[in-house]
Amino acid sequence: MHFLTQKIEFPDVSEATAEGLLAVGGDLSTERLLHAYAYGIFPWFEDEEPLLWWSPDPRFVLFPKDLKVSKSMLQILKKDLFKVTINKNFESVIEQCSITKREGQRGTWITDDMKAAYIRLHRLGYAKSIEVWQDNELVGGLYGVDLENNVFCGESMFAKVSNASKVGFIHFVQNSNYNLIDCQIYTKHLESLGARHIPRQDFLKYL
Repeated sequence: MHFLTQKIEFPDVSEATAEGLLAVGGDLSTERLLHAYAYGIFPWFEDEEPLLWWSPDPRFVLFPKDLKVSKSMLQILKKDLFKVTINKNFESVIEQCSITKREGQRGTWITDDMKAAYIRLHRLGYAKSIEVWQDNELVGGLYGVDLENNVFCGESMFAKVSNASKVGFIHFVQNSNYNLIDCQIYTKHLESLGARHIPRQDFLKYL
């Protein structure tokens, strides 16, 4: 197990465990986060755990051309039930993501320190949010890190209303110029939208 120091560096991702755990410790400074994402590494840990850094193999990703929109979702999109915006309320999106209860998790991994770190990234232009509104109420959204090489690293999403996060994700993918959406780890929700596993080495080529 690799324990990070104050120096901003990571071991080679090939040294990650079978589950993808690469290193422990360090901090959530803007410099370290940007360095991590540039090498296919991301932080993920629950409250009261040490800071854990991951680079899973295989990697769960979505190629925009592979986006799947079901017939039922097409009908929902046509009804214009929701309004989708970008970067209108990043802080509210990350707050809602942090308080959303998720199956199999004891607590939130979006701690106060994580929220502060990604808000800093957003203010510097490295992170963006997608908001989904219904009757002027924020009912869904997602956020992630926007890399300069046309890769978007999705971090989390939430929905207060059925299909809200799906609408936001579909709208975002269809109206962006990304070559790849990094979904990091498997979820059935994103698989239904076209995400799939690829070897880590193939993913790193996009970075």
